[in-house]
Amino acid sequence: MSADRLTHAPANHPPVMPKKIGVLLANLGTPDGYDYWSMRRYLSEFLSDKRVVDIPNWKWQPLLQLIILTKRPFTSGANYKLIWNHDKGESPLMTFTKDQTAAIAARMQALYGADVMVDFCMRYGNPSTESKVQAMVKAGCEKILFFPLYPHYAGATSATANDAFFAALAKEKRQPAARTVAEYFDHPLYIDALAQSVERAYAGLANRPDVLVASYHGMPKRYLMEGDPYHCQCQKTTRLLRERLGWDRAAIDTSFQSVFGREEWLKPYTVEHVAELAKQGKKRIAVIAPAFSADCIETLEEINGEIREAFEHAGGEEFTYIPCLNDDAAHIDALTAIIQENLQGWTA
Repeated sequence: MSADRLTHAPANHPPVMPKKIGVLLANLGTPDGYDYWSMRRYLSEFLSDKRVVDIPNWKWQPLLQLIILTKRPFTSGANYKLIWNHDKGESPLMTFTKDQTAAIAARMQALYGADVMVDFCMRYGNPSTESKVQAMVKAGCEKILFFPLYPHYAGATSATANDAFFAALAKEKRQPAARTVAEYFDHPLYIDALAQSVERAYAGLANRPDVLVASYHGMPKRYLMEGDPYHCQCQKTTRLLRERLGWDRAAIDTSFQSVFGREEWLKPYTVEHVAELAKQGKKRIAVIAPAFSADCIETLEEINGEIREAFEHAGGEEFTYIPCLNDDAAHIDALTAIIQENLQGWTA
């Protein structure tokens, strides 16, 4: 929509855009490519975030810049290359986030017309949170609903995404009103979308898995002891999913993946847990990743690669990965409902 001039404003008054509400979806981020320098830029930004690694800079930065970032971009780049969307020249997380955004934008258009605009940003890499906040303000958004696409709250995900949003707002001359969407791990529509994905996956298998492993991204155990609610929310998600499916306790396990560094993280570690299941005679398992709103390196490469291999090496026979909800219709229904709930009082 084009800019208008105020009726009573002088001729040299800057154009004023029609008022809108912005819905800004946010995900973790993705490198621009899997080459060394793209990976190094991305990993440097990610691993320099004090919410992610809270070691003092004087101790951490020399280790990061001089040792970790000389080697890890090569290994991480090789892993990204395995899952890269070569047709579109982007990571799967970027592809799925674009698809989610387009689907939600269509729902918002049907509900509110041109009064609500939808876009997405990444906490690390491109498009940056700051660039998208600037674009929304320029487009006339006087109110912005910021939606971190993390079902569970964690300082290293939801909080740092909000930090970037607030930092972007601080740079705006005309600062819009703002709201942030809280964690939604126990929203009935989210749980139902998860359950539907499990039911579809199981219906397509010749043999029912012995166990469904709900694998969540890990974090240092210390964060739990310092008050981060992530661990408890993950445990509750597994329980709610089990209750929705009508299964007994033995049918679903909870574990944590993506351990980094020497510090103790939340346990059990998925890669060890699936191997132990195989040794216990659980020859068929399925794995779902409820903490991820879209498939990414941690699901497509780690779960379907390293974790699958650990299970099979220990004697497992049938490994089924259940994809993230991505742009599944039930997932879009859930996200749309959450947005509508958070827009109350802003929309007619």
